[in-house]
Amino acid sequence: QRRFPRRAMGVVLKMIQKGKIGGRSVLLAGPPSTGKTALAMALAQELGPDVPFVNLSASQVFSLDLSKTEALTQAVRRSMGVRIVEETEIIEGEVVEIQIDSLLPNSNAESAKKGAAGLTKLGRLTLCTTEMETIYDLGSKMIEMLKSEKISAGDVIRIDKASGKISKLGRSFSRSRDYDAVSSTTKFVQTPEGELQKRKEVVHTVSLHEIDVINSRQQGFLALFAGDTGEISQEIRDQIDAKVAEWRDEGRATLSPGVLFIDEVHMLDMECFSFLNRALESELAPVLVIATNRGVSKIRGTDYTSPHGIPLDLLDRLIIISTHAYNADDIQRILAVRCQEEEVDMEPTAMELLTRIAAETSLRYAINLIITAQLVAKKQRKQSTVVIADIERCFKLFVDVKRSTKLLMQFQNEFMFNELGGGQYKDGDNDNDNKDQKQAVKQPAANTTITENADPMQES
Repeated sequence: QRRFPRRAMGVVLKMIQKGKIGGRSVLLAGPPSTGKTALAMALAQELGPDVPFVNLSASQVFSLDLSKTEALTQAVRRSMGVRIVEETEIIEGEVVEIQIDSLLPNSNAESAKKGAAGLTKLGRLTLCTTEMETIYDLGSKMIEMLKSEKISAGDVIRIDKASGKISKLGRSFSRSRDYDAVSSTTKFVQTPEGELQKRKEVVHTVSLHEIDVINSRQQGFLALFAGDTGEISQEIRDQIDAKVAEWRDEGRATLSPGVLFIDEVHMLDMECFSFLNRALESELAPVLVIATNRGVSKIRGTDYTSPHGIPLDLLDRLIIISTHAYNADDIQRILAVRCQEEEVDMEPTAMELLTRIAAETSLRYAINLIITAQLVAKKQRKQSTVVIADIERCFKLFVDVKRSTKLLMQFQNEFMFNELGGGQYKDGDNDNDNKDQKQAVKQPAANTTITENADPMQES
């Protein structure tokens, strides 16, 4: 069963890539530390940079600057991409020769303008394809761009005539034997065919929110970097939607539904859930992926209970993927990957001990012990490899939730404002809440295995 969530998310990925899941929603439901956020991040990596992916925590919706519906609207429109197709003229060919000449100015006034050296740089660039060869005159700016891109004879380049930008595509195969040794990162490409000057379609992917900001602020595109987007009027959004629809009819643009991931979705209230219900029915709706670790609980702001704290009318729209706790083999593989990412060398016996700790406490706690154990090894033993003694040392220094709860139960009277003192369970409105709290606090201590005696850790 632990592999079912990954396989189900793989099906969702295929549906997104084929455009078959627009306007639908996916719910990732499971206990804490079961990989819900990891599945969403893996989905973002597989989709690539061309598909918009917006990661949002439900608590971010409740902002002082924006209303709840405005924050969700901006998140939805950030998740909708628009691929705009434009035609531009380019010059593409293989560099045959670059000649640069330095000319003296005619007067002292010109010398002051040109700099201390008083020289003007001019040059000629010879480009060729398989069918023709042409010489172009270069100014000082083009010469500086050629130098910054480190372009030399034998490179295949592309020049955008509208902006003057020079891009290096790679090294020509015809010059592959000019040097006995080349870098492993050197990319070889074929010499372009046909004419040097061509018209090419260029695709720009922007989000609807970026178009909204550009058209609603005086500073235009700079408002995206300043972060001062503020609330955007519905009239501007309607005009932009009409313009995008016109571009789609003309074939100049296509919609690219992205992914909106909302973590801890049970933190939303009825207004937010109603907005999401309506947003999913729109034509400009992204793929909604939400995650929660709640069971049957109250919907925020109401007295109604519902599975996962989500209204039933929204649950009917969801494709629910249930996540399960990892077994020992999965935990060990995850810890091994984490050690590799953090560049920590760990002995196999230490890895087995850390796996046992993760299984009996939590995976996040064990991951936090990796880097701390390495620091302990470097400080106490002057070694970089983590052994069992380093794990045991960190296990004693940093307590997990179960041991921390047990300490609270033992020394509760020494803490300020403790609510487990005598005389609290009296007849009143809070009886049920206090009993639930007492049970919730007592349960970790009863289920504790590692925390009651740390000696089994040492024996391993």
